[in-house]
Amino acid sequence: MDAVELQRRMASTYSGVEVVASTGSTNADLVARDDVPDRFVLVASEQTAGQGRQGRSWVSPSGGIYLSVHYLLAVPLSRVQWLTMLAGVALVKVAQSVGVEAGLKWPNDLLLGPHQRKGAGVLASTTARGVVLGMGLNVQPLGDVPLGPGGLEATSLADEGASLLDDTELTARLLTELARLEEPWREHNGDPFASGLHEEYRKHCVTLGQHVRVELAGQTELQGTARYLEGDGTLVVRDAEGLDHSVPAGDVVHLRATS
Repeated sequence: MDAVELQRRMASTYSGVEVVASTGSTNADLVARDDVPDRFVLVASEQTAGQGRQGRSWVSPSGGIYLSVHYLLAVPLSRVQWLTMLAGVALVKVAQSVGVEAGLKWPNDLLLGPHQRKGAGVLASTTARGVVLGMGLNVQPLGDVPLGPGGLEATSLADEGASLLDDTELTARLLTELARLEEPWREHNGDPFASGLHEEYRKHCVTLGQHVRVELAGQTELQGTARYLEGDGTLVVRDAEGLDHSVPAGDVVHLRATS
């Protein structure tokens, strides 16, 4: 990755961009630092101790793009979840820009190609001063990678026939899309409706309208149709008896499309 070129292109948008070849976790690195400025970015080509949701490990081989951004947010706590969903939309835009079919499985799993395999992960970590938003995007061809929650297979931009695989350009596009979405969202105090984020996310969320199984905490599950998103990003699922359930968190498995 061309660190100088990336820093030049992002100078007017981010307070700083640091590029390293490898680290344990870009999220953990920024969380551990004191006095990291707003909109500061750490980028790595490899993570040796990547983190996923609910304390899971995230496989982060060389040939991917792994980055974290530190935000000094002043939005209501109920709206912070939208930051990770915003990141999902940015990842969709980048994949589409290189000719790869892309969508989102709620809340922020990037699904690539006609088989809707997972191509990226998103994780937010809170700090005393704000939020660190981490993203990992698979770029180069993958070898054998363990299945994700719900048996979701992994893929990469290369595996899905992307027209461009330059890591500097892809990172610049991702950071540009992230800023395009985050700035108006923050200006509107995290309101997803006023900022247009709710509608943009809805357009790319392939979970909506699907028959799903939601694996909840405590080894319980819910089956039904994913109907819509509430203002805080909660997914509403209607069960077989016609009752609506608000799902603030959980692993979603797509079972089949509803007619």
